Amino acid sequence: MAFDIDKYAETSERVHWEDLDFSAFDDHPLAAETLRSLHYMCDIEYHTVCYMRDMLTTPSHREGAVSTFMTMWNREEYWHGEALAAVLERHGITVDFDALKARRLKLGWRDKIAPIKQALLGNLVGGDFVAVHMSWGAVNEWCATAAYRRLAKLEDHPALSPLLRRIGQQETRHVAFYTTQARARLEQSAAARKLTRFALAKAWGPVGSGVMPETEVKHVMNHIFGSSEGMAEIRKIDEHIARLPGLEGLQLVTDAFRVRGIG
Repeated sequence: MAFDIDKYAETSERVHWEDLDFSAFDDHPLAAETLRSLHYMCDIEYHTVCYMRDMLTTPSHREGAVSTFMTMWNREEYWHGEALAAVLERHGITVDFDALKARRLKLGWRDKIAPIKQALLGNLVGGDFVAVHMSWGAVNEWCATAAYRRLAKLEDHPALSPLLRRIGQQETRHVAFYTTQARARLEQSAAARKLTRFALAKAWGPVGSGVMPETEVKHVMNHIFGSSEGMAEIRKIDEHIARLPGLEGLQLVTDAFRVRGIG
């Protein structure tokens, strides 16, 4: 089924939480390990604009549907960050934007060169780069959707769980766009299939692993997916990836967990 980008743009809105009773956090506060995971997820949602910055230097920005999607996607991800920040604030944890900026500054030349590298690679490869972008985005959004839904189930909290499910529902629309685009582009080009498989196998890492400390990456992975039931969800993500043209047999997410001793 084709993804209706016009309908998506018309119906894109911030995730709502005003109707949820956040006073439930007073009687049922979240555990420290959950707050730690939520802080990680909040930071990554707020970092989406940096990922978009890098993509705007590549051939992706010349694609009308992709450009429209990225604009709405960036807004929705920012609003996800706002919602998670509100939960953290209820627990006395303030999301410090100066700290977020400092984390980017610690990356030094890696952060500054990222958009240049993306521009050079993207324009050298040409249109097939968009297939890599869409496939990469699909993997990330599959992981994000699974994480939100899994954490909602683990907590079974009267305020947090419905909020996480709402965020997860918006993420499913992101998955739909990325996978629709990825499948079509991979089907059309053998070069795109080879390039995408190579890029994902060699360079993909869990969302946030290029920005956040490795200790935090491992915490979130283990906290949300470390059980047998959680690892079953991880294998499902790899099954989705393997159904994209040219990506058969890849176990990106399972391998990422394995090298970190999880699962």
